[in-house]
Amino acid sequence: MAEETETEIPEDGAVVLFDGVCNLCTGFVQFLIPRDPEGTFYFASLQSDVGERLREEHGLSSDELDSIVLIDGDDAYVKSSAVIRIASLLGGVYALARPLGVLPRRLRDWGYDVVAANRYRIWGKKDQCMMPSEDVRSRFLD
Repeated sequence: MAEETETEIPEDGAVVLFDGVCNLCTGFVQFLIPRDPEGTFYFASLQSDVGERLREEHGLSSDELDSIVLIDGDDAYVKSSAVIRIASLLGGVYALARPLGVLPRRLRDWGYDVVAANRYRIWGKKDQCMMPSEDVRSRFLD
């Protein structure tokens, strides 16, 4: 019987964990890919083995995660902090989101939670996780 091997997590980039069945979340990933030609970001669904492993390694409960998580080195960012950090790493005009970090986290996360709580109702839900196109498949971790 063949032994199952764990997917190696790249050390040279940040990993975006997303809800693989959420249309808003997969749309966000599809928005990031063409704006990240350097390949800074790797992607894994929260529902995947890699997503579960990274959540466990960073002490993140699956109960409290609603859509986007960023693992950047030893740091884990959730909710609005993840979105702001992703925008900062993208640079350019997206880095203009960085000053939002001075707003109280409780306020930022309240707005994030409102969107997250309604994302399936407004944007819909897929029956299965998105399948990446061949040209970016190497950036998706199984």
